[in-house]
Amino acid sequence: MSRPRIVIVGAGFAGYRAARTLSRITRRHADITLLNPTDYFLYLPLLPQVAAGILEPRRVTVSLSGTLRHVRLVLGEADGIDLDGNTVHYTGPEGDVGTLPYDRLILAAGSVNKLLPIPGVAEHAHGFRGLPEALYLRDHVTRQVELAAGADDPKSCAARCTFVVVGAGYTGTEVAAQGQLFTDSQVRKHPLRTGMRPRWLLLDIADRVLPEMDERLSRTADRVLRQRGVDVRMGTSVKEATHNGVVLSDGSFIDTRTLVWCVGVRPDPLAESLELPMEKGRLLVDPHLQVPGRPELFAAGDAAAVPDLEKPGEYTPMTAQHAWRQGRTVGQNVAASLGMGERRAYRHRDLGFVVDLGGVKAAANPLGIPLSGVAAGAVTRGYHLAAMPGNRVRVAADWLLDAVLPRQAVQLGLVRSWSVPLDTASPELARVPGRSDAGAQEKSNTGAQDKKGEERGDPAEKRADGPEATEPPDPVQDPDAGKHPEPPGPVKRPNSRAGGSEPSPGAGTATGTGGQPPPGTPAVHKPHPDAPIAPEPRSQHPPKGDS
Repeated sequence: MSRPRIVIVGAGFAGYRAARTLSRITRRHADITLLNPTDYFLYLPLLPQVAAGILEPRRVTVSLSGTLRHVRLVLGEADGIDLDGNTVHYTGPEGDVGTLPYDRLILAAGSVNKLLPIPGVAEHAHGFRGLPEALYLRDHVTRQVELAAGADDPKSCAARCTFVVVGAGYTGTEVAAQGQLFTDSQVRKHPLRTGMRPRWLLLDIADRVLPEMDERLSRTADRVLRQRGVDVRMGTSVKEATHNGVVLSDGSFIDTRTLVWCVGVRPDPLAESLELPMEKGRLLVDPHLQVPGRPELFAAGDAAAVPDLEKPGEYTPMTAQHAWRQGRTVGQNVAASLGMGERRAYRHRDLGFVVDLGGVKAAANPLGIPLSGVAAGAVTRGYHLAAMPGNRVRVAADWLLDAVLPRQAVQLGLVRSWSVPLDTASPELARVPGRSDAGAQEKSNTGAQDKKGEERGDPAEKRADGPEATEPPDPVQDPDAGKHPEPPGPVKRPNSRAGGSEPSPGAGTATGTGGQPPPGTPAVHKPHPDAPIAPEPRSQHPPKGDS
């Protein structure tokens, strides 16, 4: 008798933990396949520290094949799911296509940047959902400071030293806090940069920073940001983005070359393509994370609308904390459906939150006890080390080196502006020359949902499908946007479900920043060396513990 086949789509917090749980329970009595576009699990809560030059990129990634030894890894992105044929169709990183048959399917595709119908944002902003966006932001911020230092015009210098972050959830707050320290360190001890004043603005339509958290933590974060020099503007957002700056909802204009978009996330379009009952783009499941009427189909993380048994009538928020714990529960229930163990309903008990504000500052409330300052910083870093499934020693070593040595502020130019568009269905992948974004059309379709007024910013605790991840992202602009031919599209599902591969509006208007256009692109204009960048999304902090 053949072994049951289990396919997991997505290796975020939910997918990764589901694979790990199933591997332990089934003990090789089932064939487990993990389909993911990258070969690593990304620990999103520490992504702002990558953008600020504290951690090296590989520190926040955990090898899938190295830590899931009895799980088959297939690199690729799901294009569609044939529910009647029990197969998943996917496209590999080199354009090859394939299918994966299954007896049980776990959909843990996660989420993508949330778009709003604001003129210019898709063209001039960048999100903060993946490693490419964090690397681009680090290079871009460094470049702006260097260009500002060499500028003769004080107005141009001030614009380049102004950085706008939209979204005061977890990600936006951490990006602004870490970013202010990063830029200050680049000018503080440089004799030729005396007088330069890097300025970070944090905007949100909410009435306070970290609106999803306890008010005491919100006040702590607000106080630290303002003391550090961050211009915090609540009740304010972007009305229009241009290549010279942004128009705010209060009518004022901010000269800037950097727009970071961290207003929240939305479910991956793959869930909607199944044409099953949905709740705001999320696949409806029962408390056991199983899709009603489909005993072979399960879903967890941001792709699933899971009933909150602690709050009847509501669904669990899209956070990393929930995704991480749901990953364990869905793994146990899939195994139980195969006769291994007993199934259980998903219940969650909040054990607290942590927000890293850079340096020794943080805001935390472990077990409901509000902390700030050095104590909160120690708890926050200890929590991240405990929650990470790998690289703990390397992360701790980078923190130690950052405490005693100056940061290396250099731009490597590995990620260009056109490779990390805000409007992409694959924030975890940089746009690749010669490929079109077949999944972009899905994004434009989902833009309608954003227009209908889905909740604003990032859900509390997001960081990617897992432990409590929270929101994050950021945008950027190019003074030459629109002058260059459309760059190659990002690698994304050649979309068997969206009915087309037309790029979404604005997805191709951002041009390269400081390098030549990708192969095959006519050289109409030289890419501007100063294209701004930005990332959101989802700064999610892992869970503090399991219930």
